Amino acid sequence: MQVSVEAGEGLERRMRIDLPCEEFEAEIEKRLKQLALHAKAPGFRPGKVPLRILRQRYGEQLQQEVFNDLVQRSLAQAFEQVALRPAAMPRIEPDLDLTAGRAGYTAVFEVMPEFELAPLAGRVLKRPVSVLTEADVDDMIQRLREQHRTWEPVLRPAAAGDLLTLDTVGTIDGQPFTPGTGRNIRIELGKTSLLPGLAVHLLGVTAGEDRSIDLNLPDDYPNQALAGKAVHLEVHVHTIAEPHIPELDAEFVKGFGIEDGDLEHFRAEVRRNMERELQERLAAQTKERVMDLLYESNPIELPKSLVESEMRAMAEQMREAMGQGSQRVSLPPELFEASARRRVALGLILGKIIRDHELKPDPVRVRATIERLAASYERPQDVIDYYYADASRLQGIQILVLEEQVVDLILPQLQIEEEPLSFAELTA
Repeated sequence: MQVSVEAGEGLERRMRIDLPCEEFEAEIEKRLKQLALHAKAPGFRPGKVPLRILRQRYGEQLQQEVFNDLVQRSLAQAFEQVALRPAAMPRIEPDLDLTAGRAGYTAVFEVMPEFELAPLAGRVLKRPVSVLTEADVDDMIQRLREQHRTWEPVLRPAAAGDLLTLDTVGTIDGQPFTPGTGRNIRIELGKTSLLPGLAVHLLGVTAGEDRSIDLNLPDDYPNQALAGKAVHLEVHVHTIAEPHIPELDAEFVKGFGIEDGDLEHFRAEVRRNMERELQERLAAQTKERVMDLLYESNPIELPKSLVESEMRAMAEQMREAMGQGSQRVSLPPELFEASARRRVALGLILGKIIRDHELKPDPVRVRATIERLAASYERPQDVIDYYYADASRLQGIQILVLEEQVVDLILPQLQIEEEPLSFAELTA
């Protein structure tokens, strides 16, 4: 097997592999003889069909099968021979003409970039710090009460904070406007809205009222073709309801698993959960800022194939997150290019750090991470067993731990400046 490589544009390479024709012919002959043992053809007994007839009938198919098998066998050997790391599966360009004595192909691919990490010594990192206050706990308890509010129908005109149930029919220039059309839509005035600016026009409506509303879509409307357009809405209001916030009493806190209904026990539990969330958010933001610094400090030429693959994956993830009907939504992969480039670059940078420092996922930290994730479930041990029962599930946690270990490795090299943040700012 002869191998030669030509450099293309950027990271692209064209690797020519020439295979011995005699090896090719010998494999085809071998398969023809195996086929002849059981082959059938008119005028011949089973297993007695001449090879020349089988060659005429199956030669082209066998040639393609042998070619595919030899490509699979030779490709890894060729990469090893020329010491190249492909970024993705290559595109194969066959060059097969046995009568002319040619049995080969060209593999077109991008190589993984070679780079050195930029020194970070002395670089400044603003590290978030935060202290949980009693006022933060008060705010959280009030938020929990609001989340468990009930709605009572009212006959008065709608006011801010009310929940409206309504039907709408939207048009733009007399044509149907689907995002402005729906039945039994629930809108909480001041918090949720079908369209930007609609809530203001609904203040003062009454149950059973029909109202015509005209408004303009904002200039930053997601569909730029409609940005700034005038929308006409015909609205019918079914019901208006006002919120009722539950009292902070024993009955309320029992709903959170505080069986004795003690308010101080409830407050202590809320504070423990908030402390845990606070530490997780601080660690996550610190990690994000370290990643930003690594990305900004190490500009790398990226394989287009990896970026394009990541763009498609992110578009698919977004469609899945959007739920039913998302397959009809057009999400051009180009929308995700910047994020995809960052992901790919950080994957390469982290991979190099891990290799250079021979990092391995710390089993103790892996276990602690899984136990922390499991703590919020009713049966934590079942969650722990779930992760340890499958290597692919466990690998996801191990990758997270490796990233944390990289952060621990980088932080001592940096000049740290603390940035105080409130709990609300940190969790916004």
